[in-house]
Amino acid sequence: MRQLPHDAPGPQLPPRMNFNKAPAPPPAEEITKEIRKLNLDDKSASSTDPKQQQQQQQPTTMPLPQEFVVKYLGHRDAGGLWGIKHTRKPVDEMVGRAKEMKAGETLPFLKMTVSEKGVNIAEMPQNVNKNFEGGFYNIDVISYGVQDLVYTRVFAMIVVREDAASLRTHHPFQCHAFVCDSRQNARKLTFALAQAFQQFSKEVKSNKANKKPKKFAIDLRSPEEIEVDLKEADSEA
Repeated sequence: MRQLPHDAPGPQLPPRMNFNKAPAPPPAEEITKEIRKLNLDDKSASSTDPKQQQQQQQPTTMPLPQEFVVKYLGHRDAGGLWGIKHTRKPVDEMVGRAKEMKAGETLPFLKMTVSEKGVNIAEMPQNVNKNFEGGFYNIDVISYGVQDLVYTRVFAMIVVREDAASLRTHHPFQCHAFVCDSRQNARKLTFALAQAFQQFSKEVKSNKANKKPKKFAIDLRSPEEIEVDLKEADSEA
């Protein structure tokens, strides 16, 4: 898993191109269309230019907080703390359920704010679907984050439940998934959370009175690199 270096140059995200003369649709409509387009060919939208691919794959340093407008796919139980093997199946299930939505149904339309303290989820003014878990997730309860390798506009993170009462009735690990309006923004969201983890680790290490920071991970490899790793692991098995 690639670590985020302190002085690594950040990738320049390609500008969103609009080839139509008609005005762009409002964000809610645009993202709703994106979720309808999710399919197994999602990676075909990636660049074939090796330089651009390398540029997109490089870790970045960015100021926090960062805000993202997303659609919430939902959450499912995760089998473990880290690794795309614990997010792939839940993401497949959530995307499948989203594809079966009836006409007129929409996913929750949310604003996701990533800071060095954690992730805050709040609804956008245009949101009509109240079926989501909003609020603040402290950085030390998020154990893993990744841009999905099949649905590359999807960002998934694993949240750890620590409340004793909740653990009696709920699974300790939950995978939450969000649809971004582009592959590039899903990658930027991944980088933003990696930056938050890095800053949090610095603060904990500088405060000797605190306990050691909990382990967490962000997979900064591109979806293509993750897929190659998984295929090699399967062939060795």
